[in-house]
Amino acid sequence: MPGKPSGDDALILALLSGILFALSFPRYGHPAFAWVALVPLLVALFERPVGWPSFRRDRAFLLGFIAGAGYFGGTVYWTGTTVRQFGGLGWPIAAIVAALLVAYLSLFPGLFTLALGWLGSRLGRRAIMLAPAIWVTSELGRTYIWSGFPWLLLGYSQTTVLPVAQVASVVGVFGLSALVALVGAALAYFIVSRSIGSVATIGVVAALMIGVVLWGNHRLASGTLRQEGTLVRVGLVQGNIPQDEKWDERQADKILNTYLGLTRDAARQGASLVIWPESSVPFLYEDDRSNADRVRQVVRETGIDLLLGSDQLEHSTPPKYYNAAFLIRRDGSQAAVYRKMHLVPFGEFVPLKQLLFFVGPLVEQVGGFEPGQSVVMLPTASGPISTAICYEIVYPALVRQSVLEGSRLLTTITNDAWYGYSSAPYQHFLQASLRAIEQGRYLARSANTGISGIVDPYGRVVVQSKIFERETLVADVRLIERRTVYGRIGDACAYACAAATLASLLAALAWPKA
Repeated sequence: MPGKPSGDDALILALLSGILFALSFPRYGHPAFAWVALVPLLVALFERPVGWPSFRRDRAFLLGFIAGAGYFGGTVYWTGTTVRQFGGLGWPIAAIVAALLVAYLSLFPGLFTLALGWLGSRLGRRAIMLAPAIWVTSELGRTYIWSGFPWLLLGYSQTTVLPVAQVASVVGVFGLSALVALVGAALAYFIVSRSIGSVATIGVVAALMIGVVLWGNHRLASGTLRQEGTLVRVGLVQGNIPQDEKWDERQADKILNTYLGLTRDAARQGASLVIWPESSVPFLYEDDRSNADRVRQVVRETGIDLLLGSDQLEHSTPPKYYNAAFLIRRDGSQAAVYRKMHLVPFGEFVPLKQLLFFVGPLVEQVGGFEPGQSVVMLPTASGPISTAICYEIVYPALVRQSVLEGSRLLTTITNDAWYGYSSAPYQHFLQASLRAIEQGRYLARSANTGISGIVDPYGRVVVQSKIFERETLVADVRLIERRTVYGRIGDACAYACAAATLASLLAALAWPKA
């Protein structure tokens, strides 16, 4: 970039990065944007603007925050519509809730640029190459700080680029984020430095990428995981029940008849395991004996295992509600219950209720769900499986824990009707698909309004539904025992990045300013 940017130019570059981040994800983007998304932000941070000091904390943080606003404003924009339509909020309050979420998420890119900018003031432009480690550290914070909201980490942008995405079987989504950020950092280093060292860096990163792609293509071609394990035919039921009918008790018979009919259809197509979505029917499975008997009767008639989503009431003092998944054996008995551990903020609980007093209608709409306490194996006739409910699937460590405890098939059940025709259902399915690559497991996903589908251990989509259509999908999967490297070491790459970030910050304290 010729010349030095002005202060306004730097802000524009930061916003451009945010837009590129947003365009890296579905429904309207392309994975290619992710590889260059960091470049404008890093150039803005390391090219000293005319009239600005060499380093200002507020400027560094502001650049990252602006990039974050573009990133998250362009990807989680649908939260405003969701809380307005289903939370009973007017447009102004709904917009404020959405803006608060975007602002909170934008703090993490702001902290990224603050840390990197300070290191740059000590180490000079070569500090740019610390960007991948610091970026991953910020994503790790976004995953676990407060209740965590790890939606659309940078690595997810490459889920559909299968030769590249295979590296997630070794280093997970955080390692994939680091790889994407590394390419952006190398390009930015070259732009702001034009040194022999920056050219050499480009060469090393290019060689690494060639190696990743060649290895990924080899892994895809070998396909050994598709020949291992027990063959099971799985049926996914997509009831397509409108959100405003899901909890209408007057619709209970109609909704249950829909699911039972689709289940019989799946069984006729040879399914031995049928999966219903999250909160499938407007009654409590354990407490409504009449309707539960109808479910058990169909299970016995068809000889299937059934995984269904239903709220669960614990009759304690005070009573406790859980978002749960029930596995029903072929004889109609209840084999196991999994209680959702990661609740959705503003969907199943409202954080900081006292502080967010203006979202009163939303507080009234959102039930006081309790989180589950542990992963539970679901013992089907073919072997143990696990499930993640709704956005739990975006927590890689939780899914890995289920594999460590013996899960041979990943499933996830969700109700994406909340999201309407926005990008969210496509984003959600994208993130779920990467779990299959990380763990080397088939993944079966049943969604009320879609997207339902089955993904193989390499991220290939075996079968997939359209949104807002009533469908039964049936396909073969395999229950696999072998673990991937990532399944064994987990997020070691992410924690190594965090350790490298901390070590760099501590070392820079003793380093003279550049």
